[in-house]
Formats: sequence, C-alpha cells, structure tokens
Amino acid sequence: MLSMLGAGPKWACQSTLEGHGHWVHGVAFSPDGKLLASASADRTVRLWDPTSGRHLATLNGHTDTVLAVAFSRDGKVLASTGWDESVRIWESATGACLATLKGHGGWVLDVAFDPSGSLLATASADKSVRLWDPASGECVRILEGHSDDVNCVAFSPNGKVLASGSQDRSVRLWDPVSGRFVRTLEGHANWVNKVAFSPDGKHLASAGQDHAIRVWDASSWKLARKFEGHTGPVDALAFSPDGKLLASASVDKSIRFWHAGSGRLTQTLVEQTVGVMGITFSPDGKILASGSADKRIRLWRPAS
Repeated sequence: MLSMLGAGPKWACQSTLEGHGHWVHGVAFSPDGKLLASASADRTVRLWDPTSGRHLATLNGHTDTVLAVAFSRDGKVLASTGWDESVRIWESATGACLATLKGHGGWVLDVAFDPSGSLLATASADKSVRLWDPASGECVRILEGHSDDVNCVAFSPNGKVLASGSQDRSVRLWDPVSGRFVRTLEGHANWVNKVAFSPDGKHLASAGQDHAIRVWDASSWKLARKFEGHTGPVDALAFSPDGKLLASASVDKSIRFWHAGSGRLTQTLVEQTVGVMGITFSPDGKILASGSADKRIRLWRPAS
C-alpha cells in the first residue's frame, strides 16, 4: 500500500534484491552510484549492481551480525561493523578484507567516513566513539562522555563536526580533529537511533525510539523542527542529495518522505510487511534503497 500527502514525485518499489539469509540492517551506495552495499544479520556484507540488481560479491569475515556499512569518499574502500566488536575495511573493487580494526569493548553499532576519507568514526555499545586512521588501522582518538550505548555517528559535510547519538537520549557534538566535546543536544524522550546532516550542513536530523525526528539548526544548534507521524521507533534517516527531502524508516513498517524545509509529510510507503532498518539515497537522488527484516533490499524510484 502507498499513500500520498502533498505534491511531489510518487516513489514506488521498482525492484527487490534477495540473497541475504537474515535481516538487512544497513545499506550504502558508493559515491559513483555503481555499487550498493548491504549489511546483514547473516554475518555478511553483499555488493550489488543497483542498475541491474545483480549480486556481485559476498564479503565474509564477520563472526556475528553486521549492522552498518559505509564507503569512503573516493569509493575505493568500504567499512563494516557489527556485533563481533570489530571494524572491517574492504577493498571495493575486489572484496578483499584489507584490515580488521579492534579496540571497542562492545558491539560496534555504526560507522562513518569523514569527507576527506582520512578519518573513520565508529559508535559502540561500550559508550564510546572511536576515530581511526583507515589507512593504518590505528585508533587515533577515543571520544567519551555518553552515559549509555552510542548508536550512531555522522560527519558534517565539511568534516568539522562529528555528531553521535546515544541510548542516553542525547546527541553529542565533537570536533573530530581535536576530539574536543562541543555541546549536547537534548530533547528526545528515548534512545537516539540515527543522526544525519543535510547536504549543505545547515541542519542535523536525529531520530529515535520516541518515534520522533528532530531537526537542529547547525548555526545555533537550537531545535528548528520536529517531525511526527511514525508509530514506532525510527531506525534510519537519509537526506536526498539536493537536501529537499528527508526520508525516515521505522519498525512501524513504513518509509516516510518529509519536506526537509517545512517538515510536511509528502509520502508514506507501507508496502513492507516488516520493519525497515536501513535506507540510503543514491548519489543522483534517483533511487532510495531500503533494507528490512524480511531479508530483502528494495529499490524505490520516482514513478514515471
């Protein structure tokens, strides 16, 4: 079922990718849009051709659920994290594991490259954020301050701010170069599950277990808007490349599209029969990929 509110293109599921043996927790496009990576509870990362839907490779090595994947800015390497408390660095072209980074004392719940590709941030159930040199595999900094599991991380587009969201109900902002704590954003009534910067860096969106999405003004770090409508925890967020849309995904089995500027709900996709766990836009904004608890990846496109 698909419902519409307001104007805008009607997104529809154009194809479904199958092959994973368990929940699909995370999805990520390469910067050139030619690869789609997926992370699954079947302990694997899979690479796909998003144009044809063809499965290209299965990356084996994790010994437990894989939760998150991220490409470097040049697309040459891919990072994955999961319940085995490790970070793995893969060569995108060959699928070879280049390094396994260890140091976290709990599940590694999220991963993000900075815009330069010289820093890798990871969020962990050990209540810390770690910054790594992806070339050497060295942990260069440990950011501590959250009082509970850190669920998510995101770099601003200029790389000057790192945001982390936690089960302590807060978002923390850091200077990733110095490791200095900048400030805390509070307002969520439960865990913060995901954070995402707008492409222009002017806003930060956070979503959580309280079913709400909060959008913060990056010039003042004050709350700019609050989006409400989901009936379950929100697990994923993604801005469209042009910054006009904010997509959210929830265990309430829906993907929702919001007008990023006004907070107006423009479309709700409820074709899934299970919770949606990960979403990402292609670099050209023409595809939204989603990963779900039914083991499938769906590719959504504006209907012609």
